[in-house]
Amino acid sequence: MKIKINVLSKADSVDGQGVGSAYIEQVRLIKDELSEYFDVVINSHKKADIIHVHSVNPSFYLRFKKKKGIRVIYCHFLPETLDGSIKLPKPIFWFFKKYVINFYKKADYVVVVNPIFIEPLTKLGIKKDHIKYIPNYVSKEDFHPLNNEEIIDTRKKYNIETNKFVVLGCGQVQTRKGVLDFVEVAKNNPDIEFVWCGGFSFSVITDGYKELKEIVDNPPFKNLHFLGIIPRKEMNKMFNMANCLFMPSYNELFPMSILEASNSYKPIVLRDLDLYKDILKDNYLKGNNVIEFSNIINNLADDKELYNEYSLKSKNIATFYSKENVSKLWLNFYTSIYNEEHNKKVSLKS
Repeated sequence: MKIKINVLSKADSVDGQGVGSAYIEQVRLIKDELSEYFDVVINSHKKADIIHVHSVNPSFYLRFKKKKGIRVIYCHFLPETLDGSIKLPKPIFWFFKKYVINFYKKADYVVVVNPIFIEPLTKLGIKKDHIKYIPNYVSKEDFHPLNNEEIIDTRKKYNIETNKFVVLGCGQVQTRKGVLDFVEVAKNNPDIEFVWCGGFSFSVITDGYKELKEIVDNPPFKNLHFLGIIPRKEMNKMFNMANCLFMPSYNELFPMSILEASNSYKPIVLRDLDLYKDILKDNYLKGNNVIEFSNIINNLADDKELYNEYSLKSKNIATFYSKENVSKLWLNFYTSIYNEEHNKKVSLKS
């Protein structure tokens, strides 16, 4: 008999969010690769063995309180990572953070996409043995290398010079994502094209909205391009069109764009954050400020040997976070929590 899993999510209701991409990939992975073990339904009101929540909507919180099935929540962010993302009046922001913490505490199990977030969750009062690390994953059918002709066509479509070194940034346009540093690095490197894919998913409550909106609407340099939210099905072309991925975020969990770019074997440049060390090892280039980022990107553009080295390192990331590895983790997790709950019921009856 298959284990029935009810996935509750509205993560894909707003375009341009990594949470939505992670939700889509995780559900497809379970449905396609593990269909002999699990029967997956989406946002159903029928009884299920496991209720797996992907987004912290109030309607899902109310269903969690009723405990009809094993409650699992995907931790896509911590309350403190909201700083620099959205700007709300302090009382409302405080209340929302408390709400998120309570939501996590209502779960029987919390799944994190990065092991570095296990300790902060335990400090919030969640038992360590109820926290499980399972990384994100992207499909190689959707994200993979393209040929040179397709790359040139994409550049032409977006008016990007075909013979220039192209640096890609992506994600929501907000202070936390390091967009202002991205702009400054573009200013320092006029011979390199800088392209940002993403927009204001949270509209006017986005942190830094007024300043960032002015830059997006009127890019101050000819080599700086803001393309807005690109449909996910088009993003493989964007990663291939670029020569490297540059994400100077100040705070992240495990950006889907890193996995997506790694599948096109493009070097990855990130801010030197602790959270990347365990999940990416030495397979990326890191800096701390505009000068360091500029030097790294110039070196990639000028040094073919360095570029090839970090192209291969991106391939290492893609290989490690493969469909086979991640699907095994989900299979073990779902079956183990189901069996544990089943054994509890049996022992109570006896």
